[in-house]
Amino acid sequence: MRRNTPFRFDIVGSFLRPEPLKKARADFEAGRITKEALTEAEDSAIRDLVEKQKKAGLSVITDGEFRRATWHYDFMWGFEGVGHHKTKEGIAFNGEQAMIDDTYLTGKLSVKAHPFVEHYKFVKALEDENTIAKQTIPAPAQFLKQMTIPVNLEATRNIYPDRGELIQDIAEGYKIVIRELYNAGCRNIQLDDCTWGACVDPRACQLYGVDEEGLEEIMEELLLINNLAIEGKPEDLVINTHVCRGNYHSTFFGSGAYDRVAKPLFGRENVNAYYLEFDDARSGGFQALKEVSGDKKVVLGLITTKTPELEKKEDVIARIHEAEKYIPLHRLYLSPQCGFASCEIGNKLTEEQQWAKLALVKEIAEEVWG
Repeated sequence: MRRNTPFRFDIVGSFLRPEPLKKARADFEAGRITKEALTEAEDSAIRDLVEKQKKAGLSVITDGEFRRATWHYDFMWGFEGVGHHKTKEGIAFNGEQAMIDDTYLTGKLSVKAHPFVEHYKFVKALEDENTIAKQTIPAPAQFLKQMTIPVNLEATRNIYPDRGELIQDIAEGYKIVIRELYNAGCRNIQLDDCTWGACVDPRACQLYGVDEEGLEEIMEELLLINNLAIEGKPEDLVINTHVCRGNYHSTFFGSGAYDRVAKPLFGRENVNAYYLEFDDARSGGFQALKEVSGDKKVVLGLITTKTPELEKKEDVIARIHEAEKYIPLHRLYLSPQCGFASCEIGNKLTEEQQWAKLALVKEIAEEVWG
């Protein structure tokens, strides 16, 4: 089989946590079980999930992000120089506060043995002749953004008066983790990135505290740090990116078409493919795809993970052919628009509805591409 992502029938990566795993995590946090007992519960849940992914006909498998509280912060906590604590205010999503840990710098950044490498090895061992494992991690730009949001900016400047040094240290840390993943057998990495999703929002300048010219500089910085981290990767390592507008408990953070970010993101980011949200009107049209450079691929996220209702197959197929006006069909792929549980709270649908969504993606992919 082809060993590289994307696949015609693909996934972003996270899945709804099963109830036994939720209970084990709650018991661990309450001090009722040991870390070893939690790990056993995670291992069991991941083995079961991988079997379900194989049964669903997927060519790519993940651990569902079952060992994480969030899609991004847990990765940052694997770096020396990063601290976190329970939040009191959370992050304002559409109609709901995302109650995820406040995360910030405590010192200069470095990486020793990142736990995600061991997480990957566990899934790698569950591959078979029909499946390959991919590792999802937040994009370097996401790391930079977190450490430079207004509430963190003063502390970050105290540690890194030179922003360029911060960018270099983040990028170098990523290079180390990418190399360790590669040495563990990983050939497919996905960078999850909400920074571009914030840039397309009408509030973008307000969110970043800049004017339009300043926003252009921010986008150049996001592009720079992502490309620095990717620079020098092995030729047979595929690195893709997923661009998200926020996905917490079926709510979103940002809205807007890709047009504003198309030239730097689609034209100049050195990735193999883009997993893109196109599940509702907030995402705009497909015109920005004309900026996708070279032979890069686009995975159309046309099936939403935010609601349980199944899309109409004919509507999704029509939208694929609409996108084909800007990208040849052989460079297009299909997936849900995001994961089903970017944070452990998960989206507002059942596990049965989750698998029904994936069955629809598979059915459509087979009809369109054969």
